Amino acid sequence: MTQSAAAQKPPATPRRLDPEDAQTALAEVQERLRRQQLVADLVHRQEEGDAKATLVEDLVHRQHEAELKTLLDGLHPADIAFILESLPKDERQAIWKLVSPEHDADVLLEVEDWVRESLIEAMDRQDLVAATGNMDADELADLAPDLPPDVVAEVQKGLTEEERAQLLEAMGYPEDSVGAIMDFEMVRVREDVTLEVVLRYLRRLHELPDHTDQIFVVDRQDKLQGILPLSRLLVSEPETEVRAVMNSDFLALNPLDSDADAAGAFERYDLVSAPVMDDQGRLIGRVTIADVVDVMREDSQEQALSRAGLQEEDIFAPVSTALRNRAPWLLLNLCTAATASFVASQFEGTVSQIVILAFLMSIVAGIGGNSGNQTMTLIIRALAMGRITGRNLWQLVKRELFVTLLVGLCGSLVAALFAWVISHSLSIALVMMAAMICNMLVGASVGVLVPMVRARFGKDPAMGSSVLLTFATDSLGFFIFLGLATFFLL
Repeated sequence: MTQSAAAQKPPATPRRLDPEDAQTALAEVQERLRRQQLVADLVHRQEEGDAKATLVEDLVHRQHEAELKTLLDGLHPADIAFILESLPKDERQAIWKLVSPEHDADVLLEVEDWVRESLIEAMDRQDLVAATGNMDADELADLAPDLPPDVVAEVQKGLTEEERAQLLEAMGYPEDSVGAIMDFEMVRVREDVTLEVVLRYLRRLHELPDHTDQIFVVDRQDKLQGILPLSRLLVSEPETEVRAVMNSDFLALNPLDSDADAAGAFERYDLVSAPVMDDQGRLIGRVTIADVVDVMREDSQEQALSRAGLQEEDIFAPVSTALRNRAPWLLLNLCTAATASFVASQFEGTVSQIVILAFLMSIVAGIGGNSGNQTMTLIIRALAMGRITGRNLWQLVKRELFVTLLVGLCGSLVAALFAWVISHSLSIALVMMAAMICNMLVGASVGVLVPMVRARFGKDPAMGSSVLLTFATDSLGFFIFLGLATFFLL
């Protein structure tokens, strides 16, 4: 008895999500590179010109390359990108040469910008044209700033008029806008056709664009009339016209909208995709959840780096590059620390008479900094989500100060008890308590004002915020604590 084709198929072997898979592959790559280097070092110790040793090295080198290539061919492009980002530049270039050409385009799109530049430098013109020749217009627009102009010009020759217009349009939008991340692949239908016609049209397509959860209904001028969810298409009667079941109430984005605002809309309304319309109401593209996830990840990384006064850089970048990135804010931090030390030095007489103050004043400064960091984190996040306006700003400031006061009262009681235990002085304990509350209020005020002022002038509210906060809480914390001690204890 002949089995059906479906019965003859091997059972499916789903790939389980395991974050350690890429790390395991990275460890294997590093181990093979280490062995390869070990063999090279051993050969070099042999007498120069030893033909047998050179032959052995060549054979081992080829064997390791074959093993590495086999390993890389079995990985997802995102995992290959992770490995490349985790290797020093020399090893990165060696591994990049072993990546299959069919994965080049996907890997270039997956890697971080600071790695992509070095990978493109290692490719010749022919390989670059081959890798980018089959990219969609929106993907090519992402890579265009990093590609040599002659490569972009060569790839453009292979595009259709429509694709070339889409590429130029995508490249013309600001970097952090919806237009820069939108996708041009989407399904459009007219409102006067039946669902049966729509289904026949979908069956003729090679495949649906990624993350297609809805079909866009347009007129003959490509003006968006509504959206038809696939779920509604599948459960409705085939003879029903599109206009009868489409949604006329939908969220649409403008290409000049901020990509962060688009990400907020996707999060708020649980969207999978959203249409992008120009000022005339024409459908020009769509944004998908995949694009939004990338925006959220990049914004999160930039915010974490900005708070420390850093910019994105290759972790294996030359020392000179790292110095240019890190030195300015570290030097500023040095100046702020020197200022705090200068403030403390002005109370040398007080500290020399009551030595215990030298051990307690670091607590005042540290708690004030931690309190300010909590407030600053909340404010920066609220700014990123667009939740702070001119109407609620003062209410927010009052709330943060009140919360900080309550927390300060509780915490200062513990600090005062500690100060009394080690000094056996009620006066020192009370000064400790008052200084701690005051410095926590200073930290909360700075935590609100620094991000708000920077945002008001169009600057990144997180950039260097922690350095400025530390300056305020250290300098004023020392001044408040030692000032109160001088006034009440001497």
